[in-house]
Amino acid sequence: MTRTVLCRKYKEELPGLERPPYPGAKGEDIYNHVSQQAWGDWQKHQTLLINERRLNMMNAEDRKFLQGEMDKYLSGEEYAKADGYVPPAE
Repeated sequence: MTRTVLCRKYKEELPGLERPPYPGAKGEDIYNHVSQQAWGDWQKHQTLLINERRLNMMNAEDRKFLQGEMDKYLSGEEYAKADGYVPPAE
């Protein structure tokens, strides 16, 4: 049986992650309050931000920015978008 969580982002019961994505309290919080769907959506958005804003994950300021945006995204708050990005037409 799949474990479900009340997803912080989507505000509904959805399948949860299989394990915490980070060590420590931050990972446990995400594990207990973020769905697989929200986490997967964040990972896509994170990749978009890294590429479009040319973030360097070796740079502490860029990592700090991305961490803050993750918190906003997963909490359903206003978050940074990629400047000038136009999604492909379906």
